[in-house]
Amino acid sequence: MRNTALAITVLVTALGTAITAHAQGVTVGVAPSTGMVVTQPVEVAPDGGIAYEQRPAFREYVVTERVPSYTVSQRVVVGATLADEGVTFYDVPQRFGATPFRYTVVNGETVLIEPRTRRIMQVID
Repeated sequence: MRNTALAITVLVTALGTAITAHAQGVTVGVAPSTGMVVTQPVEVAPDGGIAYEQRPAFREYVVTERVPSYTVSQRVVVGATLADEGVTFYDVPQRFGATPFRYTVVNGETVLIEPRTRRIMQVID
């Protein structure tokens, strides 16, 4: 009985490890002797936005991409909806985590937008 329980535990652990290996991450390189792809985990914010640790790198990315800033009369806050015309949305690179949102710059602030509703989901401060 004890051997059966041990065998089940080992099997569950092995399956869990295989599933964990497929978790989201950023490719860092390939281990020379094994050919295995080495990844670094990416934190994903619970709300689907950019994780806190990734925000400085994301802000730097947006600056280097020279994304134009759109000026609107309303305050830039979570929940506000942008106009239907005149604002371009950009894809968030995979290295910042999987997100259903797009980004743009409004009134000098980088924001994540839900593209269907044009609603601001996160202000990257």
